[in-house]
Amino acid sequence: MSPRATGLSSFVSLALALTALIAPAFAGDVEPSLSLPAPADKTVALTFDACMGQTDRRILDELVAEQIPATLFVTHRWIERNAEAIAVIEAHPDLFEIENHGDEHVPAVTDRSFVFGLKTAGSLDNVTSEVQGGDAAIATTFGHHAVWFRGATARYSKDAMSLIGQLGFRIAGYSLNADIGASLPEKQVARRMAAARTGDVIIAHINQPKRDAGAGVVDGIKALEAKGFHFVRLDQAFTPGPTG
Repeated sequence: MSPRATGLSSFVSLALALTALIAPAFAGDVEPSLSLPAPADKTVALTFDACMGQTDRRILDELVAEQIPATLFVTHRWIERNAEAIAVIEAHPDLFEIENHGDEHVPAVTDRSFVFGLKTAGSLDNVTSEVQGGDAAIATTFGHHAVWFRGATARYSKDAMSLIGQLGFRIAGYSLNADIGASLPEKQVARRMAAARTGDVIIAHINQPKRDAGAGVVDGIKALEAKGFHFVRLDQAFTPGPTG
C-alpha cells in the first residue's frame, strides 16, 4: 500500500473512532417536529425566535405592513433590550402570539455540556429555572403566561422534555427551518421558505438585524403570499392541551 493510501486509511480509521466516541453523547437528544393539525390548503405557521440582542425590523415591519400573524418565541434577555419592538408588538395583539424561549437562552439539555457552542442547563433544576424564568418575564411584560416553550437550539434531553410537560408547557418543534439560526444567505433563506408546504411550521430568527438571513425571510414571506398562502399563529391552529 502506498504511503498516501496508508495515510488515508489511518485518517478514515481515526474519523470512525471519533464518531463512535461522539455519537453516544448526541444519542439522547431530541429535536421535536411540529406540523399544523388538519390545515386548510396553503396554510402555514410562521414562528420566530428572539434569542437575545436586537430586533430585525425588516421582518417585524413586514409582518405589520402585510398584517401577517406570527408566533414569537422570546427570551427574558431579549425582552430586557427591546422596549421599542415590544411596543410595536403590543400595538398589534391580533397579529402576534408571544411564547416562551427561556430565561437566558440556555439549551434544555442535561446529558452534555454544550450544544452548538451554547452551554447547556446541565440539570433539571436549571431547566426549571430556564423555563419558569422565561415565562415569568412574559407574564410581567405582556400580561399573560406562555403555553408553548421552545428551548435554545430546539434540542432537548428526554428528561428535560418530560419535565417541561410536567411544568405545563407544550414543546414547540417545527417542520421547516428557514434560516438555520440566521446563518444562511438571503437567497437560500428565501428559497427554503418559498418551498414550504401546507401544514408547515416554519422557524426563523427575528433577532439578527445585521445578517442577510433577515432579508431572505422577508423575500420568503412575499413569495408565499404570491403563491396564495395563508398564515396562522400556533394558538389559532392548536386546541389547548398537553403536548402530543
